[in-house]
Amino acid sequence: MDVNTPTVLVVEDDESLRLVLADNLEEAGYRVLVAPTVAEATRLWDAERPDLVVLDLMLPDGDGYSLCQRQRASGSEAAVLMLTARSLEDDLVGGLDAGADDYLTKPYRLRELLARIRALLRGRTRGRRGVADGTQRLQAGHWQLDLDARTVTHRQRGDAAALTRTEFDLLVLLVRSEGAVRTRSEILDSVWGAEVVVEPRTVDNFISTLKRKLRVSSDSGFEIRTVRGVGYLLNSASVQET
Repeated sequence: MDVNTPTVLVVEDDESLRLVLADNLEEAGYRVLVAPTVAEATRLWDAERPDLVVLDLMLPDGDGYSLCQRQRASGSEAAVLMLTARSLEDDLVGGLDAGADDYLTKPYRLRELLARIRALLRGRTRGRRGVADGTQRLQAGHWQLDLDARTVTHRQRGDAAALTRTEFDLLVLLVRSEGAVRTRSEILDSVWGAEVVVEPRTVDNFISTLKRKLRVSSDSGFEIRTVRGVGYLLNSASVQET
């Protein structure tokens, strides 16, 4: 198998689901690793450094939330797609807070799962390449976005916001669209990709998590405002591109 072939780690305790998903991913051209437990997933995640992890939440020796949090804390940059049978907003936001890049509720459609994996891996490649138009940094309020390193740093305090790949792409889109309303459909097409089927409320959950991580308030130097029935608008007195 080509050394550039993306590696996908499937963490799923249901054997039938695990085998079916692994077979389909291999058929789609990925190198696939499988783990039925948190312990085995941790071992493979650390040893193999997968490009993407498909992560079930309920596992026999722990949960996907904690596993994702630990891996993010240790510096893992793997894209994470969480699978959950829970569809409550708190459960979904909890997955984003834990460091997931995207989530999908069970039962899921295989074509949709594969499309989301392709979208996340495209984002990972885009991050490695940097920004094609030569732009290196954006500023929004007190935050500076480094588009090559894909980091968001507070210009006064010096601390970095721990954004996932999807959250970062969403923030870049809003900053570059400063002063203009972006509809949920436009956000979905730009950040997730036109081929990925995502519920519009997914955008709302990601916006909520993004605002919380950046501690957006009257002191932030910018705001992300909901335009009822349309989408979202970023306003800032200090949005700059260098």
